[in-house]
Amino acid sequence: MTAPSLRKLENDLEINKTTLHNWKKNRPKLFEFIIESYKDKEMLKKNLNLLIQQKNILEEEINLTKERVSEIN
Repeated sequence: MTAPSLRKLENDLEINKTTLHNWKKNRPKLFEFIIESYKDKEMLKKNLNLLIQQKNILEEEINLTKERVSEIN
C-alpha cells in the first residue's frame, strides 16, 4: 500500500498543503495515523471488492444449479 498523495489528503481533509507539512513536522504521530488510516481504507476496499466478486460467482453457480435441476424435472 502506498501513501496517499498530498493533493488527495488536501481534498479529503479540506486543509491546505502547509497544514499537512506542519503536521508532518510538528505532529508526526497525527500525520502517521492519517497515513495508516488511508492504507487500512485501501486494504478494506480491496477486500470488499473481492467479497463482491465471490458473491457474484456463487450466485452464478446457484443459478446454473437451479437450471440443471429444473431441466431434470
